[in-house]
Order: sequence, then C-alpha cells, then structure tokens
Amino acid sequence: MAGAARTRKNAPPREEVLAAAMGMIAERGLEKLTMAALGREVGMSSGHLLYYFHSKDELLLQALEWSEGRLGAERGRLLTRPGTAHERLSAYVDLYVPDGHRDPHWTLWLEVWNRSQNADEDARARQAAIEGAWHRDLVALIAEGVSRGEFRRVDADRFAARLRALLDGFSIHVAIGLRGTDRDQVLAHVREFIEDALLVPDL
Repeated sequence: MAGAARTRKNAPPREEVLAAAMGMIAERGLEKLTMAALGREVGMSSGHLLYYFHSKDELLLQALEWSEGRLGAERGRLLTRPGTAHERLSAYVDLYVPDGHRDPHWTLWLEVWNRSQNADEDARARQAAIEGAWHRDLVALIAEGVSRGEFRRVDADRFAARLRALLDGFSIHVAIGLRGTDRDQVLAHVREFIEDALLVPDL
C-alpha cells in the first residue's frame, strides 16, 4: 500500500496527462491513443490512469474539456478586443474552423460525440456545456452587432444556431479531409453567407 501511495503521490498532474493525450492525438492520431500508450508517455501504468479517469470515455471527455478551456480563453480575448462586431465575428469563425485534416481538437470532438450515444446524463450535460459556451458568445456578439447597426435586425439566438450548424457541417468536412473541401474554401463560404445574410449593406 505504501508503494501505491507513493506512485499516486508522484503521478503527474491531471493537466499534464490531458496535455499529453492531446499531444499524442496531434502527433499520432486518435487511434494510437490507448491507455497503455498514454501511460508510457506520462510514466504511469494504464491501471493508474483508470484509477484517475475510470474509463477511456471519461479521459477523452476531460481532454476535450481541457482543450475547450484553452480555446475558451482565446475566444474570450478575441471577442473583447477592440474592433467592429464584424471583425470579431470573423475572428470567432477563424477560431471555430479546424486548421485542417486531423485537427487534434476536432478529431477529439468527433470521437467524444460519437461515443455520446451511450453516455450517461452527466457526460451529456458536460458536452452540452461545451456547446453552450460557444453559442452564448456568438449570440452576444451578434446581438451587439445588431445594436450597433452593423448587422441586420435578426433574432440573435436563431441566427447563431443556424450559423453554428453551417460551421459544424463545414468543419467536419475539413477535419475528416473530405476531398474538395479545405479550410480556405470553408472560410470563403462562411464569409459569403455572413455578408449576404447578416451584414447591413454598404458598411
């Protein structure tokens, strides 16, 4: 028991394990992320990883939450910087869309959502919280643009839901490497949609 206690005491911090998991996804792909491989990466046994995370599903969800926390901080900086609502909306879209095929955050996002069919209510609520944060920030940004006369007088919540559905569909195409769909093309499509459906003419 003393040896087990020392092992737990010397185990790397949770954030270090989650960062290592994201690094492995980025470098080797999600299929290479096993509990045994991650354990070797951080100097822990797969048994100790299961002690801390209970299951691979929980590890993946916590890794997604950790990654989302970092993205959320970056999103907050982008949305509070000086500039027009349109400029900040462009920055939001740029942050949302994957960097390219096998983007590690989107790879993880897709896997967690695929596993959510069998997830318990707590896990589903945590996934909903991730989506809710992106949605609330977008609603607030659209509402600000409407109030400043930059955007058409749309229902901010409804427009945000439709824009995020567009972003999700295109982003999945980029993340899985669908032929004929790359990041630049997606950004061009989204810019055109925003110009046609949201911007007040001649601004």
